Amino acid sequence: MPRMLDVSDEVRAEIGDDEADRLLAGGQAPDTYDCTSCRTPGDSLREQTSTVLFMGEETAVLAFAHARCVPSQVVPVTEEQLRGAMGSIGDAQPGVVSAHPAPPAPAPAAPAPAAPQTGQGDAAQPAVLSITCGLVLVGDSPHAALVVEPTVPVGRPGSTSGEDEFLQLLLEHGFGEVKDVDRTPGPLPGWSVLMAMGQLHAVLQPAPHGGTVAWWQAHQPLQVTDTWRAAANRQSQVFMYAAPVGTIGSQPREDLLRQALDRAAAQGVLAGAVLPLAGT
Repeated sequence: MPRMLDVSDEVRAEIGDDEADRLLAGGQAPDTYDCTSCRTPGDSLREQTSTVLFMGEETAVLAFAHARCVPSQVVPVTEEQLRGAMGSIGDAQPGVVSAHPAPPAPAPAAPAPAAPQTGQGDAAQPAVLSITCGLVLVGDSPHAALVVEPTVPVGRPGSTSGEDEFLQLLLEHGFGEVKDVDRTPGPLPGWSVLMAMGQLHAVLQPAPHGGTVAWWQAHQPLQVTDTWRAAANRQSQVFMYAAPVGTIGSQPREDLLRQALDRAAAQGVLAGAVLPLAGT
């Protein structure tokens, strides 16, 4: 029986016309599935359903989502992230119908931009960035937000001054100074927040020769709350705020997080941007 499936042009290009036609005819698609975005049951016979293709370097997984949650799309993930998630989602989610080799990704033409580094000369190492997820009220509307704070002062690669230049580096990358948290930050072209299978995977930035590279990447995919994920999916964007070490701290509640953001903005040490949501 035909399914109420949306197969985008980019998904069709990856899986091929024959596979796409078989899906639409019902040959490979399940009747019911767990939405890869909101994680609640769906029915491809009764409601419009999106095909979502998660692609690693060597493996691809086709999953399904309510069309009201996310559009049909291709979501790039690392091979490690994809293989680590395949077992659990394959058992828990009938919406995963196949895992098959994906075309090899092209090698980068040059090294990708480095993550922020501690200012320790030739021994510089990528700084550890602490990420906090929370809802931030802007006007009367709650928005999914990421708050980034390094665990140590961050300098430019090769710097020996010990000066913390994290805020200046962000401004040079296109982030704006946030003077009032109650106002929406500006967009940051080329950057995005990668969600896959309902979990937070990475913050992506433009690569120097096209494509994207991870500016921050979770060692293990991070669980987010249902309300945070719903807000991000509803608005297809995430607010990202960042401040130097010692500015925000670990806040156990969203009201305390907001107070810390307001203090940072008042002190002129808060940067922010609106990043589109990549994935689900």
